[in-house]
Amino acid sequence: MNSSVIGFIGGGNMASAIIAGLLKAGHPRECLIVVEPFAPQRAKLLADFGITALAGADASLQTADLLMWAVKPQLFAEAAAPCAPYVAQALQLSVMAGIRSDTLARAIGATRLVRAMPNTPALIGQGIAGLYASPAVSAADKALVERVLAPTGAMLWVERESDLDAVTALSGSGPAYFFYFVEAMMAAAVAMGLSAEQGRQLALATCAGAAALAQQADESPALLRERVTSKGGTTHAALSSLQADGVGAAIQRAVLAAQARARELGDEFGA
Repeated sequence: MNSSVIGFIGGGNMASAIIAGLLKAGHPRECLIVVEPFAPQRAKLLADFGITALAGADASLQTADLLMWAVKPQLFAEAAAPCAPYVAQALQLSVMAGIRSDTLARAIGATRLVRAMPNTPALIGQGIAGLYASPAVSAADKALVERVLAPTGAMLWVERESDLDAVTALSGSGPAYFFYFVEAMMAAAVAMGLSAEQGRQLALATCAGAAALAQQADESPALLRERVTSKGGTTHAALSSLQADGVGAAIQRAVLAAQARARELGDEFGA
């Protein structure tokens, strides 16, 4: 990968996380091209990585082996127009929510397209991204995408592009569900007489430990839950309250609502 030229359309948080990982892995700075129209962000890229980003697309994009699209989806059409004359030959990697591969293909004329749906823990190398490849993408193309995204965390390929709507609902939006749960635990801590900071420490350490245990254990989450739940005990009382309030069903409805909205966004941006 060290000889591959990687281009970025958009130099925000996600692109910066990947750039940092590439540079740490020894990728030459001169093999990175960034188009970032926002002057303060260009200054940040220069200060953080020594990269002089372009204010707009130019012919240097023709050298890119892989081009990563990392702009807000509502800005895609505006960003794609000046890039289109230079980028059709490159492997395209999009981390934009709601921009389907056929929309991307129409805008820039490319056929080798990979869509990725990362999540915010990617910014610290602890994310997971769902990936979909168009039929023209080769095994070597997939390997390059995996090497580029490796600094962000784990990856999961899906066979159908529509499955990315489910990925968006589960892992893309999922960190917000977790933060919401932690907020509620912190509020309960305060109600019980602890400080908000004590509640934060206890809640985050508990959630992180439980996630690590679930990842390492051979048992299912359901069995792990049962093992910590003694009939008539404190955990049983809490879970009985959650079940009485229909929390499990509410979580499922919430995730399905996110999936439906992801599908709607694809329809809107593809129109």
